[in-house]
Amino acid sequence: MKFIELKDKDLDELKKMLKEKKAELFEMRIKLKTMQLTNPSQIAALRKDIARINTAISAKND
Repeated sequence: MKFIELKDKDLDELKKMLKEKKAELFEMRIKLKTMQLTNPSQIAALRKDIARINTAISAKND
């Protein structure tokens, strides 16, 4: 996901995406602990997506 894709979305849609990504991150961390996650680098990519969404939300608030 690129920041360019996020800056065109409205605030409610960004908050909804943020909630979904955080839930997905929680599930991935549980899978990592139970040794069910095949690619642990997905967690880092998901954290970066969450950071991009947070940046887009803060840019909309200003």
